[in-house]
Amino acid sequence: MNILRSFAVVMLGTVLFASCKNETTTNAEGKEATAQASTNEVAGTVEKATFQIEGMTCAIGCAKLIEGKLAGLDGVKHAQVDFDTKTAVVEFDDAKQDVSSLVKTVEKIANGIYHVDKTNIVSVK
Repeated sequence: MNILRSFAVVMLGTVLFASCKNETTTNAEGKEATAQASTNEVAGTVEKATFQIEGMTCAIGCAKLIEGKLAGLDGVKHAQVDFDTKTAVVEFDDAKQDVSSLVKTVEKIANGIYHVDKTNIVSVK
């Protein structure tokens, strides 16, 4: 019986040790996502787009969903959506992304219930 118990402890320790090698994070939807290294190379100019988003009804669902979709786009360096002010701020590489694709991405989410308004773009130095 002691041998069986020792074997179970060793196996459990091995599984725990092996599972610690993958870094995981939990996204807004509660699902685990494996962390991936991203390149910070900028092919063009980093620009910052600020725009209003109408149609959001909550901070946890709507704002975080939109923020995640924007942050996942190629060339996006940082995305932040503030539910209280209904404002999105996105820093992106203009060689890989443009404002119209950011707007289309937001307006495609959830069958088009979100609407983008008052877009402002500035170059980041």
